[in-house]
Amino acid sequence: MVRERITSTAEETIRLGREIAAELKAPVLVLLYGELGSGKTTLAKGIVSGLGAAEEEEVTSPTFTLVHVYGKGAKVYHADLYRIESAADFESLGMEDIFAKPGVVILEWPERVPVPGEWPKVRIRLEHLGGDQRRIRVMGGDDE
Repeated sequence: MVRERITSTAEETIRLGREIAAELKAPVLVLLYGELGSGKTTLAKGIVSGLGAAEEEEVTSPTFTLVHVYGKGAKVYHADLYRIESAADFESLGMEDIFAKPGVVILEWPERVPVPGEWPKVRIRLEHLGGDQRRIRVMGGDDE
C-alpha cells in the first residue's frame, strides 16, 4: 500500500497523522524519513494523539531526550535517532525494553542505525516543498 498526500498546514499534517493512526495495529514500527523541518514531529503529534496516547500539544520532539513514552496502558514510543551514531548508542537508549511487548514505536531518522526487530514497518517519507507545504508518502510493509 502506497499513498501520497500534500499538506499545506500543520493542522493538515496532524490530521493525516490521525488517519494513519487509525490504520495502525501493534506491534508496528513507524519509520519517519525526511530532512530537518520536513514535518516529522508534526506528523508524530497526529499519530500519537490519534492512538489516544496523549494530546497533540503534549507531543514534542525527542531530539534531546531521545525517547518519549506516551500512554498509560498501551505505550507509544517516539524516538529521534538524529544524534545516534552507532548500534551501541541505539542499544543504550533501552530500546530492547521497548520491543519486549507489542506496541507502537515511532522512529525519526531511522536511517541512522539498523533498526532491529521483526515487527511490521510503515515507512513515511516527508518532503518540504516550500512554505508550509509537505509531500508525505506512506508505504506499508516492505513497499519502497
